[in-house]
Amino acid sequence: MLTLAGTAAPANATAPGAPTTLGAPGGSGAAAATAAEPPAEFGTDWHDPLTVTPPVARPATRSCQVTLAEAQFRDFTPYRGSYAPPTRCGPADWSTVVLRLDGTVKGRQYDRLGHLSLGGVEILRTSTPQPSPDGITWSVEKDVTRYRDTLARPQPVEMLIGNVVNETYTGVIAVKVTLTFYAAAGRAGAPASPAASEIPDRVLPLTSPSVTTPRNTERIVAEVYATGSGGGCEEYWYMTTPEAAPYSCKAAGGPYREIRVLVDGRLAGIAAPFPTVWTGGWSNPFLWYVTPGPRAFDVQPVRYDLTPWAALLNDGRPHRIEVSVAGVPAGQSGWSTPVNLLLWQDEAREVVTGALTRHEESDPVNSSHWTPGAEHRLDTEGGHRLTVAGHLDTSRGRVTTTVTRAVRNTSAHRWTDGEDRDALTATWTDEETVTRGATATRTARTYTMDGETTLGAGDRLRTVLTLGDRADTVTLRGGRQLSRTRTDDRYTGDATYTANVPRDQRHAVATTSARHRMYGSGTGAGCYDREVTTVQGTVTADRRRC
Repeated sequence: MLTLAGTAAPANATAPGAPTTLGAPGGSGAAAATAAEPPAEFGTDWHDPLTVTPPVARPATRSCQVTLAEAQFRDFTPYRGSYAPPTRCGPADWSTVVLRLDGTVKGRQYDRLGHLSLGGVEILRTSTPQPSPDGITWSVEKDVTRYRDTLARPQPVEMLIGNVVNETYTGVIAVKVTLTFYAAAGRAGAPASPAASEIPDRVLPLTSPSVTTPRNTERIVAEVYATGSGGGCEEYWYMTTPEAAPYSCKAAGGPYREIRVLVDGRLAGIAAPFPTVWTGGWSNPFLWYVTPGPRAFDVQPVRYDLTPWAALLNDGRPHRIEVSVAGVPAGQSGWSTPVNLLLWQDEAREVVTGALTRHEESDPVNSSHWTPGAEHRLDTEGGHRLTVAGHLDTSRGRVTTTVTRAVRNTSAHRWTDGEDRDALTATWTDEETVTRGATATRTARTYTMDGETTLGAGDRLRTVLTLGDRADTVTLRGGRQLSRTRTDDRYTGDATYTANVPRDQRHAVATTSARHRMYGSGTGAGCYDREVTTVQGTVTADRRRC
């Protein structure tokens, strides 16, 4: 792999369906009154980073704000502080809580991975954009209402964006993180986010594999902030090859990865990892200066419904819940997998009993076939299926939960000797059905990556890349559809620069496009569609079609 080069608030509102041409680079990111001509190549400044995901929905209720962290990161020293819940927004049954990170950095710096935890509960995992010499600002917003249990009490705060600052890498990363609390609605019909039934009663950080859950737990969801990162080959796990193949990043089993949750040593959940591309990814930072790849600024946790295991976990004894990443070479680091347990309790019962009634697992498939030649090729196919069921005798009667999940990955990796040409076409699918009583929720996730990097005459390095992040979720009760939401997040980019020269001699050009579409009941308004296009760091169009 070529390794030569090491969410934001919407900028500028526009009328629905109308294109807006933005020209101001860097700093303010303000909209130009008229269309701006992009420069012939990148200069020392460009538009501030922005993302096209929808803003967090906020209710029309009283709000108040708390500063959670304010720090400058120069090294690997974490920020530590304390948090106290607000007193001016009523009791801790807030309707919505929104986290916002505002950041600034200038000079020269790599992209850096960061996390923020409250009482040991990770509430944000993020990465940073690479700066312009003149400096950039960016922001990330996230709905953190599901951590209401943690937010209701004073907590220690820890945040880290590991960084290196020296004569070469001069960028100090300065951030401020706030929480805005929206009071519970005082009248019927006021919107809340998320639905009250999706807010757990308890949130437990898995600080060690051993955990004891409340004995009246009736639903359990584990969320894992899984990231392959750290600058080694697991940052590009999807391009690793078996030992026999002549490629710079090795893994004995090839590129197939699978995130697994185990309860007392038994497989309890499987998931496909999301192939996050950070803002220095694919050897070409010019792809990401303004439009980061999907999820790069707001890493979404992988969620596992562990409710079939609740009867076992409700016995009052400690149990082991562990996470592993299948496919990572033995002894190799590069993955981080912090876990939060979200618990819902039956208030009318001191103890909820039941049984694990079904556990069926297919044999995992992982096959990589290398074809040598002037252009080497590695074809990979992997997959796994798991079904787990159990029942609980709750105060509302017996409730049976069945979770079925199937993951699959296919990829074709092509490269030349010396890796002057390096290309990948890959698809991951993760299909899950959770049936609880008469209600079934089916989610089909598809992640795609199709790209090529070439190093040509005059050391001109070009990367052409398309990324896709799609999901289709439908909820049925008794076979009748209750709701359906479809999301489609797509990024395309084409960037070229001269490698192995000082920054001011790179003569870089890039065209990028990021589009996020969402349809159905999960959007509130029924439809959201925003697309941003950039040329040489200038936002040339910002279209909203809903």
